[in-house]
Amino acid sequence: MSEATAPVPESPSRPALIVLSGLSGSGKSVALRTLEDLDFHCADNLPAALLPDFVRRAASGDDPHPRLAVGIDVRNRMTSFSDMPQWLAAVGALGLDHKLVFFDTSDQVLLKRYSDTRRRHPLSRSGLALADAIALERRLLAPVRALADLVIDTSELNVHQLRRQVITDLGVHVTPRLSVLFESFAYRRGLPADADFVFDARALPNPHWDASLRPLSGRDSAVRDFLDAQPEVQRFASQITEFVDAWLPNFEGGTRSYLTIAFGCTGGRHRSVYLAERLARHVRAGGRDDVLTFHRELE
Repeated sequence: MSEATAPVPESPSRPALIVLSGLSGSGKSVALRTLEDLDFHCADNLPAALLPDFVRRAASGDDPHPRLAVGIDVRNRMTSFSDMPQWLAAVGALGLDHKLVFFDTSDQVLLKRYSDTRRRHPLSRSGLALADAIALERRLLAPVRALADLVIDTSELNVHQLRRQVITDLGVHVTPRLSVLFESFAYRRGLPADADFVFDARALPNPHWDASLRPLSGRDSAVRDFLDAQPEVQRFASQITEFVDAWLPNFEGGTRSYLTIAFGCTGGRHRSVYLAERLARHVRAGGRDDVLTFHRELE
């Protein structure tokens, strides 16, 4: 039997695959990061034709991944979504349980989200107006939506609610806890409407003025190294860490299910992203499994 058709070795429990698709701006990235936080092996923007090969490689070998999640959408221009049934059938032949989840959102909400973030739609690079790009995307993804095991409409959901719904609807069981979101943003585009605490990082040294760091973000190691070396940044981060450690338990026992802590800077790319990621890592290291980051100007 050839390598391409060799089945995945059977295991005591059948591996699971969740395929996430849907409209750009509908929350697929939040959903994929949610699954990644819950120990799924994730791949984003995978060409759909490579789905069986990805699954075969990830679910077999010396260190197989028991739970897989894949994001597939129109960013891959070579994909013919009408072929999705045969790709899923190939995955089933490898011995995996799979579920296809489609994320949908109303046109009005998508237009507002793109306006708020000033992002470009993946299809607008073809010269289409935003409304036309959204309409074309709906047509291209129609075969996927029709095939979906689950459709999640995110029109009325914030990132916390979407995360909770992904966990609930997909049957991913975690101990119910306070969901904590660390968010970054640019002050010039306004404060996040759902922020509970906001910290202003504009007084800190700005990597933007280093030409080699300007194209990067606070997720990149070069920017982290620059900010790690600044005493003011370390003092600022340390004081906020002490604040979070002291007060987060007080929100745990209340009736609320989520808390948003936001960091702002001028462009929302470097200092605020660095701080949000740093605090999120710290809180996760303390044992919390429902911690999310969201970078408004990067998403």
